[in-house]
Amino acid sequence: MSNKRNHKVTIVMGSQSDYSTMRYCAKILKILKIKHETKIVSAHRTPARMYKFAKNAEKNNISVIIAGAGGSAHLPGMIAAITTIPVIGVPILSKKLNGLDSLLSISQMPKGIPVGTVTIGKDGAINAALLSASIISINDKNIRKNLNLWRNKQTRSVKKKPS
Repeated sequence: MSNKRNHKVTIVMGSQSDYSTMRYCAKILKILKIKHETKIVSAHRTPARMYKFAKNAEKNNISVIIAGAGGSAHLPGMIAAITTIPVIGVPILSKKLNGLDSLLSISQMPKGIPVGTVTIGKDGAINAALLSASIISINDKNIRKNLNLWRNKQTRSVKKKPS
């Protein structure tokens, strides 16, 4: 097991309004001491930016991409179509269908272009960060240690009896 690669997670979202959900990814990655960056990259409004980001992801030493998207939720799938780096899609809670539209759009990728999908909203953002840590921990013992500490703390926080 080597720590030679300086792992980095990139959190992308389609708009500024998605940050109210996606900030939870950054919070967890910070706790786990995983280098990360956050960007606004819209599949619809900034397609050239999205393409350039995805095309250069490996060269930019990105290990996992977490993509938050609402509505038609094209961002995770479009990025996954351009890079082989793991992409985790976070469905953003929407006003019209409470995020179900986003969840179905992300999870219904056709065979050949997988996108990992988590639950809708804040919980999904937290789980996406934890899943990215699990992926990176395969080859990084420090991140594995931090992830185990996180899980142990979570276990200890569960009461044995109701109060």
